[in-house]
Amino acid sequence: MRAEPKPLVVVVEDEAELAKLISIHLERAGMQTQVCNRAAHALAFLKKNFANLLLLDITLPDQSGFALMEELKAADISVPTIFLTGHVDEPNKVKGLNMGGDDYITKPFSYAELVARIHAVLRRTESNRDLNVTKNVKLSDEPFDFCGAQINPVRLEISFPGHAVQKLGRKELGILSYLQAHLGTVITRQALIHSVWGVHADVKSRSLDQYIVKVRELYATHGLTLDAFRTVHGIGYIFDPKDTVKKGR
Repeated sequence: MRAEPKPLVVVVEDEAELAKLISIHLERAGMQTQVCNRAAHALAFLKKNFANLLLLDITLPDQSGFALMEELKAADISVPTIFLTGHVDEPNKVKGLNMGGDDYITKPFSYAELVARIHAVLRRTESNRDLNVTKNVKLSDEPFDFCGAQINPVRLEISFPGHAVQKLGRKELGILSYLQAHLGTVITRQALIHSVWGVHADVKSRSLDQYIVKVRELYATHGLTLDAFRTVHGIGYIFDPKDTVKKGR
């Protein structure tokens, strides 16, 4: 039986000795670690690599941990985060949690407690991901109408007029859901790929085109068109049903 992969924890801590000790204890507990002593180092690493968890000090030499969190959000990089800091005041704790932090541990701390809290966050994260169909769609999402058909994320189905029901692929569902959420907006190919596959996915535009062709053919088979979904040459796509209605008048 193949061994389960070890979770990767990025430790962002400028105190070299403390970062080393944290790394040792986490690796003894069955994890992998990547130590970054600057926020910029962590950002560069996370732009190129997947991590299961971010252990983030608030006070760093180049910028605050809060600022790093904002940069990660702007880059559409989502990593479960535990703040690890000497700040014991409540406003900082509240700010960290409101920004999307999953936990907040103050120094000094017990390594046994640190490991236990990391495991707790990893379990919650894994549980949440069980509902994910794609990066942007969960099985719990509500059904929605798309160009004359109803999309049902819970059942991974698409219902056409006349009660014809077909199974819908996960990626096709992710594409339709993203388009529905961005009505009338020009969408770049890269934004669509990142939304459905994830920011670190190695997916080419040609692969995206193949999924879109499958969706168009599925609609055509059932007598529906996707005229509202148009290619914007050199950029990506736009889904604008209102504009299609106007042109049809």
